[in-house]
Amino acid sequence: MRDGQWMIYGANGFTGRLCVERAVERGLRPILAGRNAEQVRPLAREYGLDARVFDLDDPARLRDAVRDVALVLHCAGPFSATARPMRDACLDEQAHYLDITGERDVFVDSFARDEDARAAGIAIISGVGLDVVPTDCLARMLADEMPDAVRLDLALKGVASPTAGTLKTVVEGIPARAAVRIDGELRTVPFGWRAESVAFATGRAPTLTAPLGDLVTAWKSTGIETIHCAVAVPAAMVRGARVVDGLRTVFALRPVRQLAKAAIGRFVRGPSRDERDQAQTEVWARVTDADGACLQATLTVAEGYAFTALSAVAAVERVLDGEVPPGAHAPASAFGADFVLELPRSVFHGITS
Repeated sequence: MRDGQWMIYGANGFTGRLCVERAVERGLRPILAGRNAEQVRPLAREYGLDARVFDLDDPARLRDAVRDVALVLHCAGPFSATARPMRDACLDEQAHYLDITGERDVFVDSFARDEDARAAGIAIISGVGLDVVPTDCLARMLADEMPDAVRLDLALKGVASPTAGTLKTVVEGIPARAAVRIDGELRTVPFGWRAESVAFATGRAPTLTAPLGDLVTAWKSTGIETIHCAVAVPAAMVRGARVVDGLRTVFALRPVRQLAKAAIGRFVRGPSRDERDQAQTEVWARVTDADGACLQATLTVAEGYAFTALSAVAAVERVLDGEVPPGAHAPASAFGADFVLELPRSVFHGITS
């Protein structure tokens, strides 16, 4: 490989900047890249780092840009549009590919390139941030304790103020409905398909079905074939779930999505530093065997965007150190179930029956 030289693409975005800050704290010197020269170059000068400016719509130029790097941490969403060209370039140029997506279809595409990654001698790991490291690791912990589990339930609570990029991705995904995995097959279901009160570490909270990336990654890392994912929501949203599901037909119209994303870009700024420093994210998981016996566990980690920076940079270090074999991996299968516990502000609250 190329002496450990690596790149953050989308370094000028909200989460990309946090990853840059964390990398520099760790004594790392990534190349900062993106398509906006007016933002990327000043950011690189601020940290005394090299900068590269390029878009993703020119395959030849993209390959040239990653040819001399050992690894790309891809932070530029929406990943449904950006992941494939960057991943393809990394495969062509034999550079490890990591991203911070939580988008289900991107995970499917990444795992479909497993044989190609092995042949290229690189690791492909999507979802090295909040989506899906804490949930994936907790799921793997429980699966190791109950190897014959046939069902996995996961839930998240306490995701702080979203960034514009995150909300734009949500807007694009509204028409697709929610989803579950049953007997190995992904099935679409209405938003709010199932409501459940979940015992998080800080107390019970109502949750609703959500199409999290774990429907793909947890299947990869645990082998459990029936998986349900949920997020904690206000009680009023549980009562209005059918109304929210009805918005699908409205957001299926492209002009509506464009208008919503324009408003998001104008008004949404994401969590402040105080929010990132003080807030936390809670994770709950439960596995069930064929006889109905259950194990459950809870985990608390840093606020979502702060956690993503901590996790993504730690993942980069692991891959550059040669700790991950070639192929397409889920985070827990790449780094082990305890990976999340090695990150600052992560607290495991134990397993109960």
